[in-house]
Amino acid sequence: MYRPQRGGISQPSASENHRLRHMLAHERDVRRGPYRARPSFLLSSSLFLGILFAVIATYPLLRVMSSSFLVRARPTLKPLSDAIHLPGFAPLVFNTLAIVLISAVIALILGTALAWLNERTNARMGQLTDSLALVPFLLPPIAAAIGWVLLFSPTAGLANTLARSVLDDLGVHLRNGPVNIYSYYGLIFAYVLFQVPFVFLIVSNGLRNADASLDEQSRVCGVGIIRTAVRVTLPAVRESLTGAWFMMMLQGLSLFSIPLIIGTGARIDIMSVRIVTLLTGTYPPNVPAATGLGLLIVILVGVTWLWQLHTLRSVRRGAIGGKAQRFTRVQLGAWRWPVRAAMLFYGVLALVLPVIALMIVALNGFWTSRISWSHLNVANVWKTTVGDTSTGIALRNSLYLGLMGATIGVLVAALVALFVQGRRWRRVSTVIDGSMKLASMFPPLIMGVGFILAFTGSPFHLQGTILLLLMAYLVLYLPQGAVPIDASISQVGGELVEASAIGGATYGRTFRRVYVPLILSGVVTGWAFLFARMVGDLTASALLAGPTNTVVGFRIMQIFSNGSFGDLASLAIAITVVSAAVVTIVLTVSLRLGRWRRVEKR
Repeated sequence: MYRPQRGGISQPSASENHRLRHMLAHERDVRRGPYRARPSFLLSSSLFLGILFAVIATYPLLRVMSSSFLVRARPTLKPLSDAIHLPGFAPLVFNTLAIVLISAVIALILGTALAWLNERTNARMGQLTDSLALVPFLLPPIAAAIGWVLLFSPTAGLANTLARSVLDDLGVHLRNGPVNIYSYYGLIFAYVLFQVPFVFLIVSNGLRNADASLDEQSRVCGVGIIRTAVRVTLPAVRESLTGAWFMMMLQGLSLFSIPLIIGTGARIDIMSVRIVTLLTGTYPPNVPAATGLGLLIVILVGVTWLWQLHTLRSVRRGAIGGKAQRFTRVQLGAWRWPVRAAMLFYGVLALVLPVIALMIVALNGFWTSRISWSHLNVANVWKTTVGDTSTGIALRNSLYLGLMGATIGVLVAALVALFVQGRRWRRVSTVIDGSMKLASMFPPLIMGVGFILAFTGSPFHLQGTILLLLMAYLVLYLPQGAVPIDASISQVGGELVEASAIGGATYGRTFRRVYVPLILSGVVTGWAFLFARMVGDLTASALLAGPTNTVVGFRIMQIFSNGSFGDLASLAIAITVVSAAVVTIVLTVSLRLGRWRRVEKR
C-alpha cells in the first residue's frame, strides 16, 4: 500500500491520501446516521417532492384564512358573524354536535369491544374477523348510505317490507316501518356503522402492542374478565382510545355523503351539507358564511386535539418489548359462539345487507317494494353505467384518479418518510412532514374551499380540470395513507442501513435493495387505502368537480337530485365492485408478501 522512500519512513501517495480521507469521512457520516453523506439524486428528489407537496397543502389554507379573515390587511370576524346569522344556526349546530358526539360514543364502545374480543379472546376467527376493519375500504360511505336507505326507508324499504309481511302473519299490521332511516336514530345508526371499523383498527393495533401478561396476572389474582378489561386492558391502550376518538370527531364533523343522503331525507340540517349548499347551491356562492361554518368545525376539532394532547401527557406509558409475547386468550366457554355470531352480525349489517339491497335495485332497474325476481337483469346496470355517456366518463375519471393518485401518493409518502427518517436536515424534514400532514387537522370541506380560492383563478386557472381533483385528493388523503408506510419504515433496523452504507451503497441502491423489500407490505396497504378513498370521494368532488371533470361523487349528486334510485343503486354497486376488487387484490398481495418475508427470515 505504501511506497518506501529513501532515508525515511514510507509515505502514502496523493491518490492513497485521498482514498483514506474519503473512507474516514464516509465512516464518520455512517456513525452520524444514514444518508448524511453526499446527497444523491434520489435524496434531492425526496426533498423537492416534500417541499412541493408541503406548499400545495398549506397554500389553500393560507388563501382561506387571508381571503376570509383579512379585509384590506385588517383582521375581521365577518365570516363568523355571517355564519352565526344564518337561518336556523342554533338547530344546525345542535344537530351536528348531538349526532357526532352520540355516534362517536357508541362507535367507541362497539369498536373497542370488537377489538378486545378479536385480540384477547378465543372468539377470533382469523382473517374473517380481522377483515371487519376493511369495511370502509370495500364499501364507500356513499354506497353504504344509499344501501341503508333502500333497506330501511319507512314505506318502500326492502327490509321494512319483509318485516311488515312477517308481522302481518303474526297479526300485527303496520303501514310504515318498523324502522325509519330518515330519523335521528337512523342517521346516528349510519354514522356508527361507518366509524366502528376505524376504532376497531386503531384499538386492535394498540392491543397487539400492549403487554398482555398484565391481563393474565390480573386474572391469576382472581379478578374477573370484565373488571380486568376495564381496570387493566383499557388503561394500557388509552393512547389508542384517544386517537380513535380524535379520528371520529374529525371524520364525523366533516362527513358529507351520509348526511346528504339520509339527513336530507330526514330534514336534519348538518353543518357539512350546509357548507356545500352555501358554495354550490346559492348564487353567488356565500363563501364568507361557508368559511365561518368551516372555522367552527376547525375550532371543535382543535379542542378535541388539545384534549387528546392533555390526556396523552397525563398517561403513564409502559415500555413495549421488542420480542413477541405469548399469552393465553380468554376462554369464553359457552359464550364463544354467541359472541362470534354477534361479531359476524356487524359485518352482515355494515357490508352484506347494503350490498344486497344495491344489487337488487340495480338489477331491477328501479326501486320498488315488490320485486319481480324474474325481471332482474344485468343489462339494467350496464345501461345505467357504461351505456350512459356521463356516467361512463365519471367512472373512467374516478378510476384514473384512484390509480394515479394512489401510485403518486405512496411514492411521495415513501420518499418523504425516508427523508424524515434520516438525520440530514432534521429541522427541514420536520417542517416538511408537518406541513404535508397539516391538512389532516382540517375538515376536507375547508380544504376544498381553499382549493377553489387558490387554484381556480389567476394565475393557475385549474377550474374544471382533472389536475385540480388529483391535487386535492393527494392533499386530503395522503396523510392518512402514509400511516402504514411511516410505520413500516420506522421498523427497519438502523443496522441494516448502516451496513449498506459501509458497504459503499448509494442512497438509491440502499432504497431499492434494503427499504423496498421491507416496506412493500405497508406500501401496498397505503395504496389500497388511497385508492378506495379517492375512487369513492364525494366531499372534495362536490366542490371541485363539474361537467368538464365529472367523477363518480359528482355524478351521484346529480342522480340523487333527480330522484332516480335505480340509477343511483347501479352507480353505487359499480363503484363498490371496482373498489372491492382492487382492494382485495392488493391486500391479498400484501398478505402474501408478509408471509414470504416470514418464510425468508426462517
